[in-house]
Amino acid sequence: MTALPGIPVFVQPGCGPGEWGNALPVLHEIRHALARLAESGESRVIDLNAMPFGPGDEERLLALLGQGEIEARLNALGVTEIRETAVPGVWLVDHRNAEGERLVLHIEINTVPDILRTQAPDLRDAVATLDARLAAGTSEFPPRPDS
Repeated sequence: MTALPGIPVFVQPGCGPGEWGNALPVLHEIRHALARLAESGESRVIDLNAMPFGPGDEERLLALLGQGEIEARLNALGVTEIRETAVPGVWLVDHRNAEGERLVLHIEINTVPDILRTQAPDLRDAVATLDARLAAGTSEFPPRPDS
């Protein structure tokens, strides 16, 4: 093997130990999705499970997004935790099965996460439920706290 004299070699600083450097590209994707949401109302979901994250990437991304004021928890075939990040319109949605194993981890760029929106069939059922209660009379309604 012959040497290659005269060819300079530079070592570029890389990611920190245990990181693959994918947190920042995801932040750029979130930034572009936020711009689209603000301009056109178009929402976006980013599947973090599909990202080639190395050790430390997910933690770095979540630290950069920060913690917002809103948290919600759903219990349906397992626990789903929804939390607002410190960036308005950017939500973390963590779906787990009944055993607590993570199924899906999403970043949702939206005014309200879709999973929290009432679905049209549920609205129709709600009208029917309230109609039935009204038809049965007020005896099914609990007393008001101020009475």
